[in-house]
Amino acid sequence: MLLIRNNGYWIYRLNRLLSSCQSKNGENLFSSSMALSSAMKKRFDSKQYKEALNLFDQNFEISTDSTIDMAIKACTISKDYKPGIRIQQRLSSKSRNNSYIQAALLCFYLESKDIDNAMHLFSFITNKSNYMYTVMFKGLITNNVAEKVLDLFDEMKIDPDQFNLSILFNLSILFNLSILFNACAVLNNNRAMKIGKKLLDEMPQNYRSNNITSTSAINMLMKFGDVESAERIFRSIKAKDIITYGAMVKGYVGNEMFEKALDLFEQIHLRLTNVIYTIVFNTCAKLCNDRAMKLGKELLAKMPENYRNNNITSTSAIDMLMKFGDVESAERMFRSIKAKGTNIYGALMNGYNLNGESWKCFKIFEEMKEKDVIPDEIAWNILLGACSKSGMLHHCQYIVNQIPLNIQNKIRIQNSLIDMWGKCGSIEKAKNVFNLVVDRDTITYNGMINAFGLNGMGSQAAELYREMPNNLRDHVDCLSRLFMFDEAQQLIEDYEKTNTPSIVMYMSLLSGARNNRNSNLSEKIYKRMKTLFPNAKESLAAGVVLLSNIYSSLGKHEEAKTFRSNQIEELGVKVKVGLSWTEIKGHIVHLKAHDHSHPQSTEIYAKIDRLKSKAIENGFIFDSSWMTRSLNENEIIESVLCGHSELLVIALNLIQEPAPKFIQVVKNLRVCGHCHEFTKVIAKIEQCDIVVREANRIHHFYPNGQCSCQDHF
Repeated sequence: MLLIRNNGYWIYRLNRLLSSCQSKNGENLFSSSMALSSAMKKRFDSKQYKEALNLFDQNFEISTDSTIDMAIKACTISKDYKPGIRIQQRLSSKSRNNSYIQAALLCFYLESKDIDNAMHLFSFITNKSNYMYTVMFKGLITNNVAEKVLDLFDEMKIDPDQFNLSILFNLSILFNLSILFNACAVLNNNRAMKIGKKLLDEMPQNYRSNNITSTSAINMLMKFGDVESAERIFRSIKAKDIITYGAMVKGYVGNEMFEKALDLFEQIHLRLTNVIYTIVFNTCAKLCNDRAMKLGKELLAKMPENYRNNNITSTSAIDMLMKFGDVESAERMFRSIKAKGTNIYGALMNGYNLNGESWKCFKIFEEMKEKDVIPDEIAWNILLGACSKSGMLHHCQYIVNQIPLNIQNKIRIQNSLIDMWGKCGSIEKAKNVFNLVVDRDTITYNGMINAFGLNGMGSQAAELYREMPNNLRDHVDCLSRLFMFDEAQQLIEDYEKTNTPSIVMYMSLLSGARNNRNSNLSEKIYKRMKTLFPNAKESLAAGVVLLSNIYSSLGKHEEAKTFRSNQIEELGVKVKVGLSWTEIKGHIVHLKAHDHSHPQSTEIYAKIDRLKSKAIENGFIFDSSWMTRSLNENEIIESVLCGHSELLVIALNLIQEPAPKFIQVVKNLRVCGHCHEFTKVIAKIEQCDIVVREANRIHHFYPNGQCSCQDHF
């Protein structure tokens, strides 16, 4: 203020500036372009972009290239598309040829995702600056059109087979080169590999010392699967930063070299970023061995508190803990996060599905509704998976009713709906969804064929199978259910001549051999599975149970016990505890075999006894071949076989008032032959429909004493 008071010239200039601004009808009109520029810049610097644009519109007649440039940038930052287009349409030919305005328009178009106009404008620019190429490369990558980056590269008339790249390196700064590497990594096709590797081979040595460029090159090579070349570049970098380490660790993970990823991580002696934490948590989740569990939990314990509220990092940590089977720690982590995003809720619900606690997903969903957290497509898909696992129609319909129609029309959701309705025994609803799918993929057909097969509709499954090209898995399953093992094995052999072996096919074959009590074939299949799929622990464990049950059915109880314990110990997995569940008065009830924990246990077992007596009166014989162990003292065959969990939950339904005419049961393991036959008898005695979904299929037991599977299960 003192300076202005003592300087007559500055007082004169200030008065001239103020007098140049007039107000008419509420508008701000300026008599000079300098005054307009100054007023716009003041608002632009204060992030008052709409106000700056209003001034520009009101004073367009005195605008200059400088104010036009500022106005376009205001549209770009405020993401206001229509004013930007109006400005572009009002430009003079002189302004259209101004390089600053051209660059500003390129930024505006790309930020507005208007790729066509950006490409059109760029093609008419005669003198393209390095900055313009940078804008185009970066904008095209951001808009997921990496192919067009390479199109621009081709327009530069550089033949990657014949030239030296001095033209490109004179044109491009390091940032541009990094973007080109990133474009090649995103595309990951033959053209991209050819260009990317040529760029790298011709890159001057001084560029290699730049970590940004070298990291982009490492990322590109890892995407190409060229791990050795990526490692060579990594070793050549003298001053490695945390981003470079991150690119290498992520590259190892992308190439499924998880142990190498952890080896390199343990060599890092720099401050870790949330990105590194996320990558390592994901790696540990993939490995899921003793080393991974130890390292993952130690890293989580040391992680700074501020990273725990990063949704991406916390999501990966929860996912890791759930993969470890440590549900309690995952829940504690979830509760400690203050601002939970949809992905955090999704990770927890997905973990419940993985750990056989799907019913908890519905409580989490209610919490999401209370907190106004809107599920995205992934979260809805996880919830449908929970419905599929719970098997209860009430839950299914409740969730489906709340999925927005635009999400219900997504192919992934439709595929999940087909799978869910099929596994819940509602075949008509599965068919309705299937008929709505416009572009059916392999998953769509497989889901519907599986739904038919699960529900004993073999002819419909076969008919749909004929409409679907190149699908042999269901054919193998059908042949195995019919004990046509030679034909099934021939199909598998033919398939493996041109395809990677499928464990699903072998499990179908083993299931059929188990039902046929064919121990010789079962042993051969299991040995083959161990050779082909040594890391498929869960499937191999299921195979152990099937084979040991065959031994038991042949009266070889000790052999079954020894085989089972030895193989499970060798695999290092836990055997699933058999559980069955049903819905009683709106609540899910879980029971184990010979369970006495339910308040109505006395009535349950009394009902079982009455059903046994009626079954015997009708000529039913309890088959001892379904015993999986020797009898203990004071046990009889009937008491052991009738204590299976699915029979207990059926009895629980039947003691309710009034007795239901429709009973739905889900079991996490397969039903044995005895329970299958006994349930047919129960349905006939009680004159009710009973739907039992087990690990292998869905059985519809009818009041006439028949089952939908026609005893092929």
